[in-house]
Amino acid sequence: MPVFSRFLRYFLAVAQYGSIRKASEHLRIAASAIDRQILHGEEAFGTPLFERLPSGLRLTATGELLYTHGKRWRQDFGNLRTQIEDMRGLRRGQVDIAVPDALARGFLPRLLKNLRGTHPGISICTHVLENKNILHDLIAGDVDVALLLNPTHARGLLVRAHAEFPLGFVCLPDHPLAKKTSARFSACVEYPMIMPSPPLALHRQIEILEIDSNLSVQPVTSSDNIQMIKSLVCEGIGVAILSKLDVMDELTRKELAFIPISNRELSPLTLALCVDHSRQLSGAARLVISEIEKEFLAPRS
Repeated sequence: MPVFSRFLRYFLAVAQYGSIRKASEHLRIAASAIDRQILHGEEAFGTPLFERLPSGLRLTATGELLYTHGKRWRQDFGNLRTQIEDMRGLRRGQVDIAVPDALARGFLPRLLKNLRGTHPGISICTHVLENKNILHDLIAGDVDVALLLNPTHARGLLVRAHAEFPLGFVCLPDHPLAKKTSARFSACVEYPMIMPSPPLALHRQIEILEIDSNLSVQPVTSSDNIQMIKSLVCEGIGVAILSKLDVMDELTRKELAFIPISNRELSPLTLALCVDHSRQLSGAARLVISEIEKEFLAPRS
């Protein structure tokens, strides 16, 4: 979201991350430029805004006051722009979307391509993040809308739509498992397994299955990247456990097979379309959200 000045944008990022270096990485701006703006701001206010500590930067009392008002100014300014754009009937602007790695391929790129054709005035910026960071960026106002896996309750979080995807075994089409319509989790002991590792959300669900089934799976390899896991399966190294969402493209192309896990205690993976309830969204953001909602309502094979 645009803000009043470069200084305010840099100041809010440094205050949020407690470090010029981390703010630099987040904003993709040179640390020296950020430091220079902070020093200019302190000179203009006539007082330090941060305490310089060995562990990083900490807001002074003045800095805390500016941080509180700065966030409010940023939100108010964004709301003002939204109202002006809606009054003018514009269908342009930038929409920031946070998504997990699982959506870097599949329906979302196709949807964004269609939007580009129908609404060329809208610029969509996608932020591929670890699932645990998506909610933080949404509530902080860094993105307009988020696609979140297994969302937890949080103040201000509004789920506009959701879809559930079963978990299952992923293997090559000629693998013995591919002949089954479903399989119990205990099938893990029969085949070389490729397991998801933290911070993937699937890791915790598999841990629960191991406890409930009184099994301890010893994988031949593991990875914290969905694409790597699928590549390892394609190379014939073993069988993986993923959600159906993770392999939609490969199933369409018949490159991989998906066999749902039939354990009753296993919950499906939930993909939720989320916004910050307290934030007024631009017309462009509402249009994009509406198009994503249609995708969620579309029938799935």
